[in-house]
Amino acid sequence: MQLTLDLDSEVPIYLQIRDRVVEAVARGEAREGDPLPSTRQLAADFGINFHTVNKAYDLLRQQGVIRINRKSGAVIRRDHSTGPPEAGFTEAWEERMRVLLAEATVHGLDREEVMRRCAAILAGFASGERVTL
Repeated sequence: MQLTLDLDSEVPIYLQIRDRVVEAVARGEAREGDPLPSTRQLAADFGINFHTVNKAYDLLRQQGVIRINRKSGAVIRRDHSTGPPEAGFTEAWEERMRVLLAEATVHGLDREEVMRRCAAILAGFASGERVTL
């Protein structure tokens, strides 16, 4: 799994790490049981504070994407083949989606454009490719 971060972005680095891991799992680059780099290793690779990586991994753990074991480190907990979502996931996801769709509406994207972009992104996950629109 190759992670790419934009250290000059306004998006906090811990959220970028979280997002890139989730996208990698969605594309099939990382699967259930696959290990993630240690927090210290990933921090060293990017030249960032390891507490930033800890924050990202803790968020991924809270969201049920990874599990953290003192001996084996961070491991992917679920992927698309793991089964149905856990209780409460769908409701929380719908709330986040509601805000994203509201932003699209506020900025003038019509329904057809939103649907086209969503379909392209989902197709990219299915094909294992990162889609840029």
